[in-house]
Amino acid sequence: MSAVFDQSVTARLIAEPPADRYFGARLRYDETDPLAVRLVFPADASLDGAEVAWAFARDLLDTGLREPAGEGDVHVWPRDGSRTVVELLSEEGVAVVEFASADLRRFLLRTYDVVPAGQEHGDVDVENGLAVLLRGV
Repeated sequence: MSAVFDQSVTARLIAEPPADRYFGARLRYDETDPLAVRLVFPADASLDGAEVAWAFARDLLDTGLREPAGEGDVHVWPRDGSRTVVELLSEEGVAVVEFASADLRRFLLRTYDVVPAGQEHGDVDVENGLAVLLRGV
């Protein structure tokens, strides 16, 4: 059985004053996808009224706690000693969300307890996997 867990966090959507607002979000980790973390926003925090989940590299979150990191759709950087910013870019626009760095670190430590850094590929049997794929050809 694989380990899957969520951690609730408080997020602050950064917008033009006085539009900043706080809401509950979740960080999710699934050891069957060990390289990724998910940031899940509730329906009431999205533009279209549906829950939204962003998946990105666990390493990106880890690096972004210490220094600016990210290319493409997700960027993470430390704001000060206690806050971290996650910027999410999509066709619909940009969301800039701030979190307590301690919450993000606590979540990452839990993920590393499940799958340590460098062990994400674990016991993958590449030879057997290729053989199964090629049999179907």
